[in-house]
Amino acid sequence: MEWWSNFLNWANTDGGAYVITSIAVPAVSIIVAGLLAAWIASGSIKRLIAGRDRELKVAAIGALVDAAEQASVWNSLTPQEQVLSDRATGQADIQVRLLPIKGAALAANWSAYSLAEMKRNSATFGYQIEPAVIQFRDQLVEWQHRPGRSRRAFQADVDRWKAKSADSETTLRDQQEAWVAQQHHEQYAAPVQDASAPVAAATTPHYDSPTYAAPAAPAGALDTQRVLNDVDAVERQIEAGAAR
Repeated sequence: MEWWSNFLNWANTDGGAYVITSIAVPAVSIIVAGLLAAWIASGSIKRLIAGRDRELKVAAIGALVDAAEQASVWNSLTPQEQVLSDRATGQADIQVRLLPIKGAALAANWSAYSLAEMKRNSATFGYQIEPAVIQFRDQLVEWQHRPGRSRRAFQADVDRWKAKSADSETTLRDQQEAWVAQQHHEQYAAPVQDASAPVAAATTPHYDSPTYAAPAAPAGALDTQRVLNDVDAVERQIEAGAAR
């Protein structure tokens, strides 16, 4: 306790009082004020970032829900509307993948498979549109609040869809190979025309053929020839009379 007594004795002197009141107290006040300002600024920045992240999450999930509504009636959309819908879906997919949430990439993959499933089922008779969209929306909202719990459900759905897609692709590939083999068999099983077989030549009419008849002259030409013959006969009779 001797050092404390020495400090109090020093503080009671004029030099110690000047150091404490003029230097130490302002320095401590500045440090405390700086720490308090940093704490307030940090809290404000965190709240600002949290609000911005929430806006991004709401915008991304809203875009995906809108894409789900369009995917549920995909076959009734015009080609231009389908192109615009695919663009909006691609932008929403990128937004979801960039969200600062655990399992964002998995959620984006799950959304892509879900939208593809809705597009395929949009032409199915009796397909319920509203329940599918509501379920899609609720699962995304649940993922936003509880990423860890929803991650397992998303992974199970994605694995199931991948297995189903692999089976469908295998079946389609087998059908395609069978069709190609059948076309190949039919192509080589078809009868091939013998190149050495005589080919019937096109016959052209011959004018000296007994079956060929010259085309008949028109009626006007026959009348003119008859008049010329008559004139020639009259001239011959006149010349015969003059000679007598």
